[in-house]
Amino acid sequence: MQKVLPREIKEIINAYPEVGRILDEYGIGCVPCSVGSCLLKDVVGIHSLDPEQEATLMYKIEKAIYPDRNVQKPVVDPTRKSAPKKISYSPSVKKLVDEHLLIKRLLALIPVVIDYVESSITTDKDLILRCVDFIRTYADKYHHMKEEDILFKYVDENAEVIQVMYKDHDTGRNHVRQVVEGVEKGNKALIKEHLLGYRDLLTQHIRKEDEILYPWIDRQLSTTQVGEMFQKCNAADASVGDELPRKYEKFINELEEKFLQEVTK
Repeated sequence: MQKVLPREIKEIINAYPEVGRILDEYGIGCVPCSVGSCLLKDVVGIHSLDPEQEATLMYKIEKAIYPDRNVQKPVVDPTRKSAPKKISYSPSVKKLVDEHLLIKRLLALIPVVIDYVESSITTDKDLILRCVDFIRTYADKYHHMKEEDILFKYVDENAEVIQVMYKDHDTGRNHVRQVVEGVEKGNKALIKEHLLGYRDLLTQHIRKEDEILYPWIDRQLSTTQVGEMFQKCNAADASVGDELPRKYEKFINELEEKFLQEVTK
């Protein structure tokens, strides 16, 4: 297994599809990941499985890769049931999680916004560009910049899991650029393709952060670092003021009200 642990997970899944099914069984969603360049050892390490779960997972993976190898099966207590995993966050990370809620509300609206645009005679440029403004200002400059400028600095930024997050951010920005190009050209197909691409990317990205990355980073922080990060994040929020998040929450409220019937059908 020592030769396999440093290999990229997508490469392993392509060679041994059963590994993907095993990871999915443990709630580790590497199969649908658009990047898949995390190393197997990191994929296992950051998911905070209890020792018994991790031992069983690694046993199953080794058997899937080396079916003829005599691998010792870990002893599992049949009376022991794993408690549901409850994630707790440090104050700064909890605020990042809370900011995801507003972003997810926009993601939920994207399909109905696309339906509206496609059914209109002309492209509602103002509507699309207001969505773009939300993404660029609230989701990217306000939220993602705190991740990139503050949170990620507390771990090894060269770690593959962090590099994947950076790639997701860049991919999202490219989707937004293509949406703007679609608006400028009146190309509804381009707008649809890249709004949906952004929605799919961010849905997956947010889940990875809330359930995997953020808890992994939190586990590595000392009490001093938690306090230091709290001060830095508060300073970053103060630099833009309370008006910015209120402005974009108001926009999402208006958008939900506009499309309320379509969203709740």
